[in-house]
Amino acid sequence: MNDTTVTVVGNLVEDPRIRTTDSGVDVAGFRVASTSRRYDRDGGRWVDSASLFLSVTCWRALAGNAVASLRKGDPVVVTGRLSTRTYEKDGQVRSVCELEASALGPDLARGTAVFRRTPRATSASEPGASDATSAGDGGPASDTDGEPDGRVDRSAEGTRLAAAGV
Repeated sequence: MNDTTVTVVGNLVEDPRIRTTDSGVDVAGFRVASTSRRYDRDGGRWVDSASLFLSVTCWRALAGNAVASLRKGDPVVVTGRLSTRTYEKDGQVRSVCELEASALGPDLARGTAVFRRTPRATSASEPGASDATSAGDGGPASDTDGEPDGRVDRSAEGTRLAAAGV
């Protein structure tokens, strides 16, 4: 089967929202706007083209991480499987492009981020089950930004402190 895989660079136009399916699987959704720009030599300025709006869906752990990490207006890079869905509304057939994300993150060309690994679930019978870090990841298992809900402190001071390892 051939999937159409694309990467989109843009901004979130809404906060990610999460729900749980009847079978207990987390799914998050949000929309991304991407506007390409080109330099107009004659006018000596940058010109925006039409904006592309895509609905993005994230499943399982990616869904929870997106909700905990991203907010409306954040610049993001999203990679995933592109599809088109048609539906009828008010007697008219309409189409919408949707992106099922396989990877997603902040656009580091436009800012900085502090990455924290999500602790993996381990059973008590596994060796090292009491150790919350996975072997070789080198990162702390606890929340180091001081935010109890796992969200990143986006203030300049919080970013500076997190970067310094404080």
